Amino acid sequence: MDATTANVRHNRFYIGGEWVDPAPGYAAHDVINASTEDIIATIPLGTAADVDRAVAAARKGFEVWSQSDLKTRSEALTGIHAKLAERSNEIATVISREMGMPLPVSGLLQAGLPQWSFATMAKLVHEFDWEETVGNSLIVREPIGVVGAITPWNYPLHQVAAKVAPAIAAGCAIVLKPSEVAPLSSFLLAEIIDSVGLPAGVFNLVTGAGPVVGEALAMHPDVD
Repeated sequence: MDATTANVRHNRFYIGGEWVDPAPGYAAHDVINASTEDIIATIPLGTAADVDRAVAAARKGFEVWSQSDLKTRSEALTGIHAKLAERSNEIATVISREMGMPLPVSGLLQAGLPQWSFATMAKLVHEFDWEETVGNSLIVREPIGVVGAITPWNYPLHQVAAKVAPAIAAGCAIVLKPSEVAPLSSFLLAEIIDSVGLPAGVFNLVTGAGPVVGEALAMHPDVD
């Protein structure tokens, strides 16, 4: 689906490596063009039940991804970076429409910075001190678990990438709730991550309102 055209309808979440229907009780939400105030897309506003499914999927994904070697993580990050670069113009256009930044600036920042985040993490995976000796002690830095990521509208994909890329590099799994005001680039990222073949559950996307999905994610006992 071309997200640069009007009236894009997203009606599924990305959970456990699949596009799945929301749980009963969700509402549809219009995404507004910041320049024209036209409706440019519709997304589902999820519920706590959707967060439960996403976190459960992330826990399963974490069990696999936390055991991955550094080469595998770096290759995944590099693959995501490459796909982001391929779709750079599309990403810049989508973000310009949903949050109002002029297209030339959006291409430089809104599409460019997320690419930098993934490329940088692909490199740092091999440079980071995963083990360090301090005196008589050995410090081992290990994946912590499931990461809950709640992001704002103003740099909608960069703020996401700044959380998702380090989590993937660290061997963690992620449940993302982007801003419902500017969520469309997160759906593009989910498509990209699906295409590079990360293990099911490593990345999950649930859109929704802060007091509902955000609160359920922040309070979830299985989010580390």
